[in-house]
Amino acid sequence: MNRSWIYVFVGGLIEVVWVSGLKHADSVLTWAVTVLAVVASFYLIMKAAKRLPVGTVYAVFTGLGTGGTVVGEMLLFGEPFQWSKTLLIALLLAGVIGLKLVTDRDAQEGSGA
Repeated sequence: MNRSWIYVFVGGLIEVVWVSGLKHADSVLTWAVTVLAVVASFYLIMKAAKRLPVGTVYAVFTGLGTGGTVVGEMLLFGEPFQWSKTLLIALLLAGVIGLKLVTDRDAQEGSGA
């Protein structure tokens, strides 16, 4: 896995923080953390988009953020568990993994490897 993919995955994880912060922030400190998380996550995906296809970067970023936010809300904030949500998150994760694999394969084919 190259550094650009690490930026995408870390940015996606940080996205979970700021999306949850939009709902749960209730003080100057928590709003400041939310704003810093927004800046950090977008900085990382912008760095990744310089080396990876921007459509794939954005799809993986939002997929990880969406899935992570739903799981985080269930685990940390008492959101009720639903099989339908869980199955759809698994489908989303499969799509994210597929995009990464296809992008890596295309990059290898393009470099003559």
